Amino acid sequence: MELDKIDRKIVNILIGNSRLSCRQIAKKTGLSAVTILKRMKKLEEEKIIKKYSLLVDYSKIGYDIEVIIKLRISKGNLFKVEKKIAKEPNVLAIYDVTGAFDSIIIAKFKNTKAMDYFLKKIQTYDFIERTETVLVLNAIKEENILVK
Repeated sequence: MELDKIDRKIVNILIGNSRLSCRQIAKKTGLSAVTILKRMKKLEEEKIIKKYSLLVDYSKIGYDIEVIIKLRISKGNLFKVEKKIAKEPNVLAIYDVTGAFDSIIIAKFKNTKAMDYFLKKIQTYDFIERTETVLVLNAIKEENILVK
């Protein structure tokens, strides 16, 4: 689905603050609340809007360790392994990638002991051939991008 100018504006407003009501979005766009509601429903049906969320500063609640874990997975088992890892509570994201590794995990932990436990646990999973872990020192930017 191609987004028109109004849909892009609605999406960008929601990226800025997903808690706004249809009435508040209508005020910002100059459209009626009914029009906004209909368009938002369409964007949800098309899975352009997947969910309404927030951006948490995890370091302020004790999750000071962020890692990027690269995985090499034996042929034909990528989705099986990723599905299993996706259930782990510390995992923020999993990506299929190109290059020397097959998958990348982004995860956050409260301490090195929790991270160590997680790494040793996933290394025992069937079909994981190799891992490489990168410790994130600073997050320079973490936010949604505006739609153009």
